[in-house]
Amino acid sequence: MSALCVEKGRLARSKAGRDAGRLCVVVEVIDDDFVLTCDGRLRTLDRPKKKRKKHLQPLPALLGDVAEGRRLENHQLRQWICEEEEKLVQV
Repeated sequence: MSALCVEKGRLARSKAGRDAGRLCVVVEVIDDDFVLTCDGRLRTLDRPKKKRKKHLQPLPALLGDVAEGRRLENHQLRQWICEEEEKLVQV
């Protein structure tokens, strides 16, 4: 089990569902079981995906703008996810 928690602004990899394997950002914590996620492409900030926390693998990266409640554009979210994905591949 991962020591990282699923929190607002956390980069995560989907472990289940149609989007399995895709990276996304947690944009809101609904309750103890559910969060809303976005990837800026298929799941935009206007249409976040409701996911169970247990279906997400949290990753070390944290997007401070989302965690602090600042509004982002989808292209900024996509760019940050791509940059973080490149860092993960290099490690």
